[in-house]
Amino acid sequence: MDPVTHALLGATAAQAALGSRLGGRAWMVGAVGGLLPDADILISSAADPLLAIQYHRQFTHALAFIPLGGLVAALPWLARRRYRAEGGAVYGAAILGYGTHGLLDACTNYGTHLLWPFSPLRSAWHWMTTVGPLLTLALLIGLVLALRRRSRGPAVAALVFGLAYVGTAALQRERALDVQAVVAAARGHPVERAEMFPSVGNPFVWRSAYASAGVLHMDRVRVLGPGPALWKDGGTMPLLAAADLPAELRADARVMRDFGRFSYFSAGWVARAADDPTVIGDARYSLRTDRYEPIWGVRFHPGAERPTEWVDRTVRNRIPLAELGREIAGTAPGYRALPGS
Repeated sequence: MDPVTHALLGATAAQAALGSRLGGRAWMVGAVGGLLPDADILISSAADPLLAIQYHRQFTHALAFIPLGGLVAALPWLARRRYRAEGGAVYGAAILGYGTHGLLDACTNYGTHLLWPFSPLRSAWHWMTTVGPLLTLALLIGLVLALRRRSRGPAVAALVFGLAYVGTAALQRERALDVQAVVAAARGHPVERAEMFPSVGNPFVWRSAYASAGVLHMDRVRVLGPGPALWKDGGTMPLLAAADLPAELRADARVMRDFGRFSYFSAGWVARAADDPTVIGDARYSLRTDRYEPIWGVRFHPGAERPTEWVDRTVRNRIPLAELGREIAGTAPGYRALPGS
């Protein structure tokens, strides 16, 4: 999630649990704990452009790292003599803030190493995008009211709302997966692998992805309330595996190693960009809603001193709010009822 939401969630959780003991300090300690795991963005290398994605959301986000991370977050207070008498509460607030970070990130598509060092699994539950304005606003209001009223009630209410929002998104994703199964069956496609990715800031419009016979099918799915579900064809593209790379790429050991690292980071959802086939992209994210255009990816230069180039198009990423609004309302062009309905 975005850093503002991380800070607010850590602050709200700490204020709800320990505000009665620490007063206005609880939220500050929790906010630092909520932000600190993303210090891993400092791990980077000009010689190895994939080092950053390898270590972002890795050990600093793991459940096993929470006690140490919480201690680091609490140090600015524990180092001051006047706070040592309440050191246990300060550490508890830092632990709460730090612990919310990895769990919230696991709710997104990106993938988080919650089980490091015991498992290489990247936990990604695909319930939310990295921007959730409704959740962020609820946490902000709850925290401000809790501080102004000197009551934990508003903070608790904000946390309950957050849990309800995330739970609703999880249920909506399951509904969207049911829609995907109907669409794939109507096309006569045996599904080898399937996933459903949320669209920005809402649990109603989803990006459907499934693989059949080595081809990636990307669609849009709208599920809203008890009304009929709608879907929109989003096109196809071949999934890319190491064996599909050209011979000159497969002959370069560094390229093959980096392709494996990028494929692992992308959870295997790897495809060439339609507008530039030299770019191998992460198909979990797209700049467009009507077809696949990766937000980031890699380009290989076999034999070069630095054979791997990181391609970052995030500056071109614009949230199409008007289009998204029409999709949520069910008036966007191209959407249709489910086959057989």
